[in-house]
Amino acid sequence: MKQLTAFTRKEFMELTRTGKLFILMVLFVLFGIMNPAIAKLTPWMMEIMSDNFAETGFTVTSVDVNALTSWTQFYKNMPILLIVFLLLFSSTLTLEYQKGTLINMVTKGMKRWKILVSKAVTMSLLWTAGYWLCYGITYGYNAYFWDNRIAAHLFFPAFCFYLEGLWLLTLLLLLSVILRTNSSVVMSVGGTFLVFYLLGLLPVIKKYLPVYLMDSSSLLTGNGNISEYYFTVIFTIILCTTDIIAAIIFFNRKNI
Repeated sequence: MKQLTAFTRKEFMELTRTGKLFILMVLFVLFGIMNPAIAKLTPWMMEIMSDNFAETGFTVTSVDVNALTSWTQFYKNMPILLIVFLLLFSSTLTLEYQKGTLINMVTKGMKRWKILVSKAVTMSLLWTAGYWLCYGITYGYNAYFWDNRIAAHLFFPAFCFYLEGLWLLTLLLLLSVILRTNSSVVMSVGGTFLVFYLLGLLPVIKKYLPVYLMDSSSLLTGNGNISEYYFTVIFTIILCTTDIIAAIIFFNRKNI
């Protein structure tokens, strides 16, 4: 346990030293503010552009914004933030391979599974803290400017996207164990997500795939039922667990 705690502390120190921790926290805060800000400024921007639209024959009517407008913006922006998060952590193991630091740790008695678990814990804690910080900021501004009660469901769709992020993080860790270059890890994660997304176009298996969790934002307007996502949530949790177990098995057998 001491080794695991020490290595996790080392991971956070490395993130602080390289500036990744600061960059991510700033981005999470900015995105949290940006969601209600864009919604609040939308009528003003449409009014400014109305003259240009009028010249082309288009008529711009008044735009009514509320908390739903801001939450819609939240779910549009979060995929961008998730991509940035994955890119920053795509070298979590490949950089260790290149530097040869893993050899020193293993030869000094560090259990391989502890290395992986500490990296998984670090990424998960940072994703959890950042994501819910962003959510909390958006929630607070929406409550101040409008009324969050206009949304049929608030927490469950947010949890679904949070779980989607965790799945991609565990997938990133698994592929980082198997592959040795940063670019191959990034392309493999993107390719895997694309395969799942294309499979999700098939109605028969759509609700069995993690990518279906991204559709949960429709629950904000009362479209659909929470129970439709229960199996997807359970299956995604199983996938996350499987990714971690597979990563440990492959890492124990890998020549580093």
